[in-house]
Formats: sequence, structure tokens, C-alpha cells
Amino acid sequence: MGAWGWAAATGAGVAGVFAVLMPGAFAFLGFQRDRGTEVESLGALVFHVARHHGWEGQVLLNYGSVEFLGPYVGWVSTGSLLLSAGALAWLVWWRVRAVRLSASGIADAAFVAVLLFTATSRVISPQYMVWLVGIAAVCLCFRESRMGVPVVLVLGASLVTVLEFPVWFGHVVASDALGITLLVVRNGLLVAAAVMAGRVLWCATVPGRGPARAVARAAETPVSS
Repeated sequence: MGAWGWAAATGAGVAGVFAVLMPGAFAFLGFQRDRGTEVESLGALVFHVARHHGWEGQVLLNYGSVEFLGPYVGWVSTGSLLLSAGALAWLVWWRVRAVRLSASGIADAAFVAVLLFTATSRVISPQYMVWLVGIAAVCLCFRESRMGVPVVLVLGASLVTVLEFPVWFGHVVASDALGITLLVVRNGLLVAAAVMAGRVLWCATVPGRGPARAVARAAETPVSS
């Protein structure tokens, strides 16, 4: 049995032990259905704008975070989950196709994975940026890393995150012009970083030729350790 088989068997075994010895251990999965869309997430921008056009929902402290609750929130939350599922499917497809995977490539792949799941999450809390910066630092420890530009974009997004929380979080909750602008900039930087990082990772590890690969290589910025 290969590594994937052992990983699956181990995961199933641990899950089975928790299910038997700790009733309710997986109840948190059901609780997610009752969550709204967190005000700092990408999907929340829909409701920040909608509040200025008569949307009847609310902004409430829910499950430990400030979330939008009300009409159509479930649709946006489901959309976020579908985007995360799409990101996972892309990562699996990339791993199947990838043939050139060095130590720096593994670090880059980890950075891309966390970046994709952060950008598509319905809860983009400030600590998510800490995770990204930590993995970005690991990437830059390798001279061969091609994540220079995406890392710069993430650092920019982290700076804006400090401004939107805690400095001007009241403006974000109020959905005023400053709050919306901060979220558009921060989330826009995250989306741009995710798209660029994913493309660079693919072109660096999956065989192929063509103009698209040349363009991606031009965007790559190896960073010295």
C-alpha cells in the first residue's frame, strides 16, 4: 500500500476512534450550516454593497465572528464552499500532472494551497494572513522559489488587513465607503496573488510549452535567501 493508501487508512482509523470514544466529536461539521458569511470575506462584498440598496439582512456576532445573516447569505456561503472545492480539485489535478517537484516546489505548493483556501474562504480572519506570511517566509528561504511577486502581494494584503482590523473595523462593520474600499483592496490583492501563484506553480512543475508558459515565466521573480 502506497503513501496515499496509508494516509487514508490512518485518517479513517483516527476518525473512527474519535467517533467511538468522543460522541459529538464531529458535531462542528453540522454547526457550519448555521454560520453566515463573515464580514471580511470575499463573498461579504456582495452584502456590503447590497446594504446600500435595501438588503434586509443583519450584521451580528455569530459563532465568535461578525457575520452577515439574512436573505441570500446561504447562497453566497455555498458559493464560497464550491470555490474552495474547486481549488481542492485543481490542487489534486496539479499534483497528478506535476513531474518537476523540488524542495522549493513543495514549499511553493503549500503556499499556493493555503492562499487558495484563504481567498475562497467565507471567513477571512486576520490570523489567516499570519499563516500566509509564515509559509511565504519558508518559500523565500529557497533561492529557487518562484513566489516572489505573489509574496509581495500577500504582504501588501497583510498591511491592509491591519488597517481594516483593528484600526478601522468599525467602518467595515458599517459597510461605509472606507470599509468597502479596504476590503476591495485587501481581497483583491489576495485573489491576484492566488491566481498568479497558481499559474506560476503550474508552469514551473507541469510539462508543456506555449506562449502562456513564456508569459508566466516572465512574471516569475526568484528571490535569493
